[in-house]
Amino acid sequence: MEKRIVNNYKFQFSVIGLILGVAITVSVYTLALTGSEMLFTLGNIFKLHKQSYYFYVVDIVPLVTVILGGYLGSVTLKIANTLYDLQVKKDDVSKDMMLFAENLSVGELEADFKPEKENILGNILIKLRDSLVKSKNDEVQRKNEDDQRNWIAEGLAKFGEILRQNNDNIEVLSYELVSNLCKYVRAVQGGFFLINDELEDDKHFELTAHFAYGRKKYTNKRIEMNEGLVGRAAFEMNTIYVDEVPDDYVEVTSGLGESNPKVLLIVPLKVNEEVHGVIELSSFDYFEKHIIEFVEKVSESIATTISTVKINIRTSKLLDESQAVTERLAQQEEEMRQNMEELQATQEEAAKQAEQFISFTNSVNHTLIRAEYDTNGILLYANTKFLAKLGYAGNSDVEGHHISMFISDKDKDWFNDIWDSLANGGKHFEGYMKHVTKTGKDLWTMATYTCVRNLNNEVEKILFLAIDTTEQKEQSLDFEGQIAAINRTSLKLEIAPSGRLLTVNELFFETLGYDTEDIKDFSIFSIMPDDDQNSFEDVWNDIVAGNSRKFQSRFYTIGKKILWFDITYSAVENMYGEISKIIAIANDISEQKEMEMLTQEQNQLLKKQEEELKASEQQLQEKLDEARREVKQQFQEIEKVKIRTEKTLEGAHDAIFTINQYGIIEFFNRAAESLWGYGRKDVIGESVKKLFTDVEEDEDEMIYTLLRPEKRKIIGNRKETSITTKNGDKLSVIIMLAGAKVQNEYTYTAFIQNIEVELF
Repeated sequence: MEKRIVNNYKFQFSVIGLILGVAITVSVYTLALTGSEMLFTLGNIFKLHKQSYYFYVVDIVPLVTVILGGYLGSVTLKIANTLYDLQVKKDDVSKDMMLFAENLSVGELEADFKPEKENILGNILIKLRDSLVKSKNDEVQRKNEDDQRNWIAEGLAKFGEILRQNNDNIEVLSYELVSNLCKYVRAVQGGFFLINDELEDDKHFELTAHFAYGRKKYTNKRIEMNEGLVGRAAFEMNTIYVDEVPDDYVEVTSGLGESNPKVLLIVPLKVNEEVHGVIELSSFDYFEKHIIEFVEKVSESIATTISTVKINIRTSKLLDESQAVTERLAQQEEEMRQNMEELQATQEEAAKQAEQFISFTNSVNHTLIRAEYDTNGILLYANTKFLAKLGYAGNSDVEGHHISMFISDKDKDWFNDIWDSLANGGKHFEGYMKHVTKTGKDLWTMATYTCVRNLNNEVEKILFLAIDTTEQKEQSLDFEGQIAAINRTSLKLEIAPSGRLLTVNELFFETLGYDTEDIKDFSIFSIMPDDDQNSFEDVWNDIVAGNSRKFQSRFYTIGKKILWFDITYSAVENMYGEISKIIAIANDISEQKEMEMLTQEQNQLLKKQEEELKASEQQLQEKLDEARREVKQQFQEIEKVKIRTEKTLEGAHDAIFTINQYGIIEFFNRAAESLWGYGRKDVIGESVKKLFTDVEEDEDEMIYTLLRPEKRKIIGNRKETSITTKNGDKLSVIIMLAGAKVQNEYTYTAFIQNIEVELF
């Protein structure tokens, strides 16, 4: 509505009032003239005025209607203006509301619109805008949260793949994890610390991977368990977030003039309340909450994988050890069987030797003087020859008495030394021995004292064997008197360890006829006959090793005459304990050799036979005891290995079962029960076909051969396949098969890893 049209209302109403007033006046006059039967003329109208003053009032009716029309026009104009203003205001409000609504429709939620309190529609639009703003903000927040969740899910999937691909090498796995983690969370530096617990008393953190400014860093670092923020995070098993890092904390800079990182995130690699290591990340920007949560979830997955890798390594090691022990036991069993056969043959031989020993003992008792003493020197047994030679009537006269009753007081000092050596397990004694008979006479013998040992190699008793040489000794004493002077001037030789003669005394030259020039390049072997040199080599090696030896040798004189010498060889050590030379003291025994050799040959023969018999008996007993110990130890070792292996496999996180060569299940751990849903009692003794769906060979060769006992199994390969649980669910798993052979029987152990388990 236009303003000027509104302003014509006053004039229009005035005209209408005038017309209405004139019409009323004309009507009144017409009625009055008609009633008076007069014509409607101006004169008649004046006559009516004369007749009544009423008609003067009629005359002002048009004026009144004009005034009334003007008044009504003014009122109408005022109302119209008010309505116009209201309409204009309404149009403005509607226009603002339409513009605001159009802005809302196109998503411009920041548009300004302030309706009056009574504007219900406007207030509804304001509420609608606020609702849309809230919805938009909520949508943005939901989108951010969805983006964060998707970012976390993608990251977990990515790092899950890294963990699956590199779980057989800790160093490679460490670098792949820390480098990809730095890139994914936009950290400038990252360190991967693992706990080194190879030595129980030296646990520490070891930096296995270091990534900084986009490249690998080769840094060796050791951190003690309670040292720094790394040790604190591991001890508290909680994440440490530092947003003000000191400049001297980070050791690696970019080299491009950049400042050191100011934000540090340290997360322990924790699973089942056990810490396996720590991840340390640093950045120039603050880590948002969802990034910290992501790193913590990845750390749990890493800890689980590291724990599994350690268990797999230990399990593999135990399996290898078990297989080696099984093979060794099989070999030992075969050796034991052979030993038992040899033992049986030895027993038969021992029985024969026992018979021979009884016969030999009887022969010894008829030919030799024989007695047995305990280590304290108390006589336990004496044969009839012993009693007869020493003048005693029976065993009751000597048994239980000390050996000193048979030794002269003059000889007790040197004899006590010999006896102490024998009682403590020293070498046997062989030589001339003088005893005192019951009547006080001297009894000379060619005697041998030998230690008899029990199964623990302890000296149990001393065996005495002797031949009566009293007559020969009396003659020998006469000879000794004649050669006493010679003993004071015995031949003396100093010999290098190589055998070369260093120096000799004058008696050597006089006896053998050589001079200094003749022996200048001689060795001890040069003056021996050729057929004596080979036998003397072993003796010489023993002497050079530091053992004193008494040896009888034949020497050539310068005229190629052979002389017999009784020679004692003794090694001389320098200040460092090394053999510097050998001293040989030689006595010419050529005249006595023939007589002594005969006696020695008899004694050596008897001694050799008795020693062989004792050795055979002792060796037999030792073999029996050793066989018993080995059998007992083997069974104990087998049981220990079996229990340790079963406990290790039972506690493994991966499912593990064992079958025999006929495909029958013999072991089924808790993880396998959880994976398949079968109880151990449901599957032990059942065919492995209960756990897998039958397939053709070209579909899955590993499962095909596993389900068929006659087929050769695929050992050592990791294979992805699927299984069907007791509830009918299909799961994707990775399976690896290990085999072992005990004697002629095979067992196979399967390790199954569920790859559908969520990483968080």
